Amino acid sequence: MWISPEDDPREQNPVSGERNLLVTYLRNFRYTLRMKCSGLDPEGLARRSVPPSNLSLLGLIRHLSEAERAWFRRILAGQDAPSLYRTPESPGGDHDDAVGDPAVVELAWRNWQAEVAFAEEFVAGAPSLDVTGDLGDGRQIELREVLVHMIEEYARHCGHADLIRERIDGRVGQ
Repeated sequence: MWISPEDDPREQNPVSGERNLLVTYLRNFRYTLRMKCSGLDPEGLARRSVPPSNLSLLGLIRHLSEAERAWFRRILAGQDAPSLYRTPESPGGDHDDAVGDPAVVELAWRNWQAEVAFAEEFVAGAPSLDVTGDLGDGRQIELREVLVHMIEEYARHCGHADLIRERIDGRVGQ
């Protein structure tokens, strides 16, 4: 096990209410990602899963920072928030440029934490889950749908993280 059950930061008790349920599931997946990355040095975090894939734990951190930023800052809050890692020259920069440099890793965690903090503050301050954001093509999306999408996004990528971590050092579970 990664940590003892009594030290597990993830909520294990039933929660009530739609907002609490969605927020708790998303928070738990964010904790899971952090746990899957714990204890690895920069090289371990940047290690690719299996060739020819460019998937790495560091790439997932960077990718999920981009997802948090896009959905909560750009779409829901309407902010002009440029991409953190993707450029016209490197459209897959979140994964492609995830290298085992300590400064790159530190920046990735700092960016991810900032985007998660913004998202949590936005959700906590929203008057309801009916708040909408503009998808840019005239369609609107509700906050509740973004939360469900982010749960799905983290769940999928935590599955990737499970396999990547097992390949790195054999660690499995939780």
